[in-house]
Amino acid sequence: MTQILIIGCGVIGAMIAYELSSMAGVQITAIDRTSGVQGCTSAALGVMMGCISQKTKGRAWQMRETSIRRYDTLIPELETLCQQTIPYNRQGILMLCRDEQKWQQKQKLAETRQSQGWDLQLWSRETLQERCPHLAVEPCLGAVYSPQDRQVHPKILTECLIKAAQMRGVRFKFGEDVVNLVADNSGYRVQTQSQEWQADRVIIAAGLGSPFLAQYLQTPLDIRPVLGQAIAYEGEILGDPDFQPAITSGDVHVVPSGVGSYWVGATVEFPDEQDEIIADKQLFNEMIEVAIGFCPGLQHLNMTEKWSGLRPRPHNQPAPIISQLPGHEQVWLATGHYRNGVLLAPATAQILIPLLQS
Repeated sequence: MTQILIIGCGVIGAMIAYELSSMAGVQITAIDRTSGVQGCTSAALGVMMGCISQKTKGRAWQMRETSIRRYDTLIPELETLCQQTIPYNRQGILMLCRDEQKWQQKQKLAETRQSQGWDLQLWSRETLQERCPHLAVEPCLGAVYSPQDRQVHPKILTECLIKAAQMRGVRFKFGEDVVNLVADNSGYRVQTQSQEWQADRVIIAAGLGSPFLAQYLQTPLDIRPVLGQAIAYEGEILGDPDFQPAITSGDVHVVPSGVGSYWVGATVEFPDEQDEIIADKQLFNEMIEVAIGFCPGLQHLNMTEKWSGLRPRPHNQPAPIISQLPGHEQVWLATGHYRNGVLLAPATAQILIPLLQS
């Protein structure tokens, strides 16, 4: 049996573990320093902007397309295996357009998506008012509706991926912090505080922890944190109860998270000159102001929770990083997904499968 060890069990590591579990002749072990689904995954909103994104070619678009297609088969697959419902919004994403240049870009994008076999609809202000009477439409030139984009509950998705992978023979070890990673004649030794694993191949999917793991193999890896803040509201259903897409405007999302429940996020906050990153109250308030500006009904709901999380952003290279670690043919990086970890998780696993089989 080929021993594959995955370091990191957020949505990326869990997705890789589950998708690789169908490979023959492998034993997969996944370890994580936390006691469960924490880190970047627990702070994500799960909005998957695929067709509605401006990416139209190359790896950036191919990964989005692969993931969108896979999610529609993956979710029912996991629900059947786990006998559990995964909150998965199939009602698409609606983007409000107030800027003339952006509106023209989306008109061109709709033509491109049609040629690629995807549906991207351009709505007039009147259509927007009719379909979403709870939104402030006056400042809008129009809206773009992407019925084939999705939103999923990141934490429940990851928990189900882990459960389903376990059912297919993957071993998970939580609360194991890697203290050394060493290459030897038979592969790699991964040491934690409590034990040691021997692996033929190692996949580093540890997000912001990935640079520290690469250092053990004397390889620099520059991934930096970007903080995002979010807030939860509860109260009543806003708009049409039968049409509850994720709505985005000015890079702020309003995401249905249950009957009469909504998530709002997220800020984009970079480290300061001292490489410190602290949640900025002013940016948080500005985010709420933007959200209430296009969705006024939020101000009548109750704020029930607010949180923040760090996202891994590669420095001076495109996100994500999916490649061999330089100098180590059997160590693979699957990290640095920045704001698209949930969206790109299936495509990341699909890229790795043939590479690990070679």
